[in-house]
Amino acid sequence: MASKMTTSFATLIVWLLASQVFFDLAGAAGECGKTPIQSAAANLSPCLAAGGNAMAKVPPTCCTKVNALIKTAPRCLCAVLLSPTAKQAGIKPGIAITIPKRCNIKNRPVGKKCGRYTVP
Repeated sequence: MASKMTTSFATLIVWLLASQVFFDLAGAAGECGKTPIQSAAANLSPCLAAGGNAMAKVPPTCCTKVNALIKTAPRCLCAVLLSPTAKQAGIKPGIAITIPKRCNIKNRPVGKKCGRYTVP
């Protein structure tokens, strides 16, 4: 009887620890805080053409959104540009990383690395 009780107690402890790890991971903030990268990428949809073509004019709405993202979560911009979602949308990271410069954003993270790319 004691052995069965000990096994049940050990199982309960393992379950509690595992569930705590699960809840910690589920509530963890990533590069974009608690915003999923797909949502952050969707927010930058005005930048689609400029992110795939270096000659495309960057729309003012794109510049506004990129500037806001750089101020609040600069790592998020890099995470979005390197995400599978962005690649599926036709974004080329080497071109997209130039958007802050093309928008004339003064406080952009010049010289910072974004994957294998450096912010101009």
